[in-house]
Amino acid sequence: MLHSSHTRHRGGVWRPELLLGMAILGAVSACNPPAEDASPRTYVYKQVADLEIRADVYNGGDGPIRPVAVWIHGGALIMGRRESVPPRLRDQLLQAGFAVVSIDYRLAPETKLPAILEDVEDAFDWIRNQGPALFRADPERVVVLGSSAGGYLTLATGYRVEPRPLALVSFWGYGDLIGPWYSTPSPHERHHRVVMTREEALGQVSGPPISNASDRPGNGGAFYQHCRQHGIWPREVSGWDPHNEAERFAPYMPALNVTPDYPPTLLVHGTVDTDVPYEQSVLMQQQLLKHGVRHELMTFEGAEHGLGGALATALAQAHSAAVNFVQVRAVR
Repeated sequence: MLHSSHTRHRGGVWRPELLLGMAILGAVSACNPPAEDASPRTYVYKQVADLEIRADVYNGGDGPIRPVAVWIHGGALIMGRRESVPPRLRDQLLQAGFAVVSIDYRLAPETKLPAILEDVEDAFDWIRNQGPALFRADPERVVVLGSSAGGYLTLATGYRVEPRPLALVSFWGYGDLIGPWYSTPSPHERHHRVVMTREEALGQVSGPPISNASDRPGNGGAFYQHCRQHGIWPREVSGWDPHNEAERFAPYMPALNVTPDYPPTLLVHGTVDTDVPYEQSVLMQQQLLKHGVRHELMTFEGAEHGLGGALATALAQAHSAAVNFVQVRAVR
């Protein structure tokens, strides 16, 4: 069941009846094909040694100048790929007038956290510098959406990317990297489905740097499970000890870097998420409130990671609310 946040903030509170209306409209529009071909054009936005890092652009090419919606995939910074942009969300963004850019970035542990954020920052530089000529992008109208670790990276763009995006949407993301949820062993069954020795786990990620999980010979998901079983994810993705070197993580933690000029933000989360705790979005909400940043917290009671276990309409509601949130800030 959807539950609206009752905490007042600049911009008001969520009204469930309006969200239901948006979900119905979104579901109807999602049944109609986009006005233009939704197949992507793929570009290399960055090259590091022999590794090409790519972005897929939807609805690019000829036509009017468009605002840009950047999608950042999840996967604990270890897994994931640009091709996983949710089709319903993508199509609704296209129908709302956006060009949609879904990016890859180098993955951990082969690449560490600072370089991962550098890739994300460079993707935005590429969009602003090359996007107008390549796919009719408006470099002044950029919004960002992402889920899970992509939600984390989305929140990081709110203070690491200049000029700042016009709006952010974090689906079950996080602003803290070193709390007990990530730096101590997980008690949740979902993180104990694959058990490997340390040597076996490292063997899954022992190859050269990659920027798309489909290019890794080993099983990145099994390595992630190993990290959560032993509470070592922060160390494995950064190379730093979260217990003795916490200060090194600070520049990479959105919850520590909110300021009054942080972009308007929509947070979407389920209350029983056992992969990224709901409290992570509450923590971000507290910081946004503290600094007077326009925001919404869209809460789904009883929903797991990715809104699993919620009503069948939950994801449609979340996507429609996200499109509405960014559209009013970026589409003229």
